[in-house]
Amino acid sequence: MLIRRIARPLLSAVFIGQGIDSLLNPKPAAEAAAPAVDGLRALPDPVGSAIPSDPQTFAQINAAVQIGGGLLLATGKAPRIASAALAFTVLPANLGAHMFWSESDPALKAQKRKDFLTDLSLLGGLMIASADTAGKPSLGWRGRQAAERLSERVSSALPGSSDGSDTFDELGERIVHGLQVGAERGRELASTAAERSAPYAEAALERGRELAGTAAE
Repeated sequence: MLIRRIARPLLSAVFIGQGIDSLLNPKPAAEAAAPAVDGLRALPDPVGSAIPSDPQTFAQINAAVQIGGGLLLATGKAPRIASAALAFTVLPANLGAHMFWSESDPALKAQKRKDFLTDLSLLGGLMIASADTAGKPSLGWRGRQAAERLSERVSSALPGSSDGSDTFDELGERIVHGLQVGAERGRELASTAAERSAPYAEAALERGRELAGTAAE
């Protein structure tokens, strides 16, 4: 779609530019990333131990993700994964530079607040882009459809089913009813077999007595 071809490069431009700037000027990027590094390293293992202790190294990794993810998003290659990766770089890259709540100067505080809100807006745009399926059904929808198709196939395979509109409760009731009918039919067949075999059993018993008497004589 044309709008996606325009919107994705626009959204990714700020991250590509910020990533390049962080690589060329690592010191400001490291200072901005320092609060995020301290917070992430305080998390339980294995997350905390996997975070680099050097803020500059962390900033360089974050910048590389921004450049790579930005290029992928701009070219439409794995845009959902690229958007999700860029979303994880927003606050770690800018948290230290936009901590307006600790700023005493009113002008600087207002500017940092504006920059912080801008980052939140970018985060929201990336979240939308990461969920954009480009008109294709989502995984959740496809999972529900697959479950419904499976239910229809099971219900249509059962005796007496004409369509796949039965619920699982109705399917259970039909199965129980079928078992009850089968048990009743089995009892009828057993009774019929016993009735038909009774005369033969009596004749065999009588013949056995005669043979036994003859053998005794």
